[in-house]
Amino acid sequence: MLRRSFLFATGATLITGPAGAAALPYGASLGFVAHRNGQRIGTHLLTFQQDGDRHVVTTEIDFAVRMVGLVVYRYRHRATEIWSGDEFQAIASESDDNGEKYAVKAKREGGDLIVQHREPQSFFKTSGGDEALEQQRWIRDVLPGHLLPSTHWNIAQTRQQALLNTQTGKMVHTGVREVGRETVRTASAAPAATHFAYSGDITMDQWFDDHGRWVKSTFKATTDGSTIEYTLQG
Repeated sequence: MLRRSFLFATGATLITGPAGAAALPYGASLGFVAHRNGQRIGTHLLTFQQDGDRHVVTTEIDFAVRMVGLVVYRYRHRATEIWSGDEFQAIASESDDNGEKYAVKAKREGGDLIVQHREPQSFFKTSGGDEALEQQRWIRDVLPGHLLPSTHWNIAQTRQQALLNTQTGKMVHTGVREVGRETVRTASAAPAATHFAYSGDITMDQWFDDHGRWVKSTFKATTDGSTIEYTLQG
């Protein structure tokens, strides 16, 4: 009932530290609590590791929507991104969207982004009229090398017109406009932030603070119109 690709957006604006190596505007981790129409449904957690000019960013999302005490929807996503300086190099992800399982592998090769994505299993009718399970298969695409992955944390996404959806492995198109300056309430602070509104294949709102850090998101679930809101912890 809440079905939607939760992963839209992309990598990050990297900054140069004293040693000249690119650095992320985050600490070791970033965590959000997600609410649906005011009810907590799960978490969206990121970790950031840096080794010289190499960055590894991991994403873990776990949602469970309950009604009358019963779980009616689950979503699970795991992704690992590799960056070299400010250049996106590769990503591997696995998603379980309420039983529909996806996987994506993408790697930059020269001026291209080589993407392999595995679509969910599906049932089909055999010649004898029986129902059979179609095995998951890998599909290979060659996409533009400048695409960034849809992993929310990067303010650079606000300047993009297309992104790599890290759940489906497909290219999605978006338009982003700056709404204005606002104060965002987190679990422990109230930072000033810039509000961006997304349209096109992606419809959501995101906020980034003055350091380029992701501090809030809201969007509508595509199936039932419920409002999902992320609150930054810490």
